[in-house]
Amino acid sequence: MSHPATLLRWAALVAASAVLAYGLTLAHFPAALLLGPMLAAIVFGVRGAGLALPRPAFLAAQAVVGCLVARAATAEIAATLREDGVLILAVVGVTVAAGALTGLALTRLRILPGTTAAWGSSPGGAAAMVAMAEDYGADPRLVAFMQYVRVAAVVLSASLAARLLTDVGGPAGTGPTEASWSWLGLLATAAMAAAGFALAALVRLPSAPLIGPMLLGAVLHASGLLDIVLPAPVLDAAYALIGWYVGLRFTRRTLAETVHALPGVLVATAAIIVLCAAWAWGLTGLLPINYLTAFLATSPGGLDSVAIIAIGSKADVSFVLAVQTLRLFVVLVTGPTLAKWIARAAPGDRVP
Repeated sequence: MSHPATLLRWAALVAASAVLAYGLTLAHFPAALLLGPMLAAIVFGVRGAGLALPRPAFLAAQAVVGCLVARAATAEIAATLREDGVLILAVVGVTVAAGALTGLALTRLRILPGTTAAWGSSPGGAAAMVAMAEDYGADPRLVAFMQYVRVAAVVLSASLAARLLTDVGGPAGTGPTEASWSWLGLLATAAMAAAGFALAALVRLPSAPLIGPMLLGAVLHASGLLDIVLPAPVLDAAYALIGWYVGLRFTRRTLAETVHALPGVLVATAAIIVLCAAWAWGLTGLLPINYLTAFLATSPGGLDSVAIIAIGSKADVSFVLAVQTLRLFVVLVTGPTLAKWIARAAPGDRVP
């Protein structure tokens, strides 16, 4: 493909992505700025546009997602973890186990391969799961498909629960504003991300561009030593890059595979939400929290959408974010082991 033709197709992809992202944002859809570009890229990929995102751009987007996860680690959440650590670990364990069982069921029923089913059903941050999936032999296209079907279902069920269980007089809260960011803070965040990546690569941690900034940033942010600055344009660009990286890898064959897997994915999504909702009901008898707080805390992702719903309702925001944040870290750490276990447990599947 000639250079001018490539630029023209990239321009068309950017324009289509912007239109879809804007429409999904107006519809209050979760992760609209990732889903819009991903859906547009899927169309371009299936139609044979011949575009591919350079891998360094994808790795940079991974680092931004790592910083985003790290920013969720606050001193208030750390205090909540210290006070109710054992029960919170139990909550996290049940939710992660529910995701693992869902992945195992999808694998045994031959709906999806083991590693793909494991990462796709992991109840953590969808962007992080998609970003890490390929490093462990999973198909990031199918993982993204599973993750965002689940994210949409979780947001719908959580929003419905919030409306039924509390009176919301005004619009939901939107969390901290991004208007006060500074270039110095952004440079400090970039330096931290680079240092985290270098340290993770030095000790050979998996997915170093994501895990390194996430771990180092969480420690510095929770201790008050670093205010992680992520302006909206930076986040928007990172989400779009991940969306394009995943979407452009779709082909006609991949599209057929996702359509084949859709019924099983929908059933698995409903099952994990019901399991977590049941565990939330049991949790209200163990802790002095209301059912809405328990429901949001056990909801299988995503952290950002659940946080917005919690802030705009009568839920205990600190508890919800403590559980959601800890679970995301646990899923990222245990994901590779669970993926290999699920793959081994399915006869005929090979572990990468």
